[in-house]
Amino acid sequence: MTDSIESAVGYYDPDSCDLQAFTALVDQTTQADHVPRAVAIEKNIPIYDMAHLRPALEDDRTRREIMAEWARVLHNGAGVVALKHTYADTTVLDAATRIYEDIIAGEKAGAAGGADHFASSGANDRVWNSLQKLCEASPEVFLDYFANTAIAAVCEAWLGPNYQMTAQVNLVHPGGAAQQAHRDYHLGFQTAEVSASYPAHVHDVSPVLTLQGAVAHCDMPLESGPTKLLPFSQAYRPGYAAWRRDDFRALFEDRYVQLPLAKGDTVFFNPALFHAAGANTSKDIHRFANLLQVSSAFGRAMETIDRDKMCKLLFPHAAKAKADGRLSEPELSAAIAATAEGYAFPTNLDRDPPTNGLAPETPAALFQRGLSEGMSAERFEERLDQMKGRRLA
Repeated sequence: MTDSIESAVGYYDPDSCDLQAFTALVDQTTQADHVPRAVAIEKNIPIYDMAHLRPALEDDRTRREIMAEWARVLHNGAGVVALKHTYADTTVLDAATRIYEDIIAGEKAGAAGGADHFASSGANDRVWNSLQKLCEASPEVFLDYFANTAIAAVCEAWLGPNYQMTAQVNLVHPGGAAQQAHRDYHLGFQTAEVSASYPAHVHDVSPVLTLQGAVAHCDMPLESGPTKLLPFSQAYRPGYAAWRRDDFRALFEDRYVQLPLAKGDTVFFNPALFHAAGANTSKDIHRFANLLQVSSAFGRAMETIDRDKMCKLLFPHAAKAKADGRLSEPELSAAIAATAEGYAFPTNLDRDPPTNGLAPETPAALFQRGLSEGMSAERFEERLDQMKGRRLA
């Protein structure tokens, strides 16, 4: 079983991930009686027609029943749901698309294309923080765009109430290459080494902190490269340790499925689902999706801390302790962990893009680097202020 690869010290070892156990999971079939409100099951993915279900969301009891079904699918079913006709009126998508196209043109004119998580700079058009930018450009369009009870229900189904919405536009032009199979935020955005440093139970928790979604702003036939999905793969507990392995990626390429989408459709999936953007082999379809990345309300600390101020106060003392040999490297790391922000997100990805990996440098990493490079306190403070300026919205 998958649990057997967890080491005695409670960590997942990529070398011990079991392809046979993974294959057994993705060999499952979605049964109709498990998804009674779905209008169809295509390639193991349950399809829900919101033209029919949207009125049912107005009744609290029925809404909870629908959400419970979606949660089961996302947790231990296929791991993905497709909602047809999420937007009854797609004119709001056209209005938003025009605004985003203007934003893309303006950002291209203002600076070189920003880096992407998986595509090289310039290969796609990307709008970071498309949520706030749409609201700033047209509050009225934003209001109509997100006044969507289907999206609200599927977000609440997985995350509960008080979730936090973020969004990023991804525009893939004809000829755009496919991504490699991966898992997503949180642990999916870490390097293999960082991911492996988290204990196994955190790997289990990570998927329930985020919901992935995509709003189709145009029709997306298969040749346009809609997302490649591997149903049931989210159920493989060590998947954050396994997804970079060549044999797991080869299985993904052999077994993935894709669903064509119409403008106004949405797809939502567990972030632990193995997935990848498809290749746009069309001649004239510019695949336009607004990617929703929705976070649990619980992913926040109890108190607000001015960690940058603490770092500035602590750095000269830490540098002296290092120079004097009074504190060891592990002891200094422990002090830094209690002081500096060690996580790259949230940040302003326009100013702080993941240029050297999946995530920007963190203040904690800068602190460590400053000590190892012998930075002066003044230089460290300058770098920290620059970093803060990039992170702020």
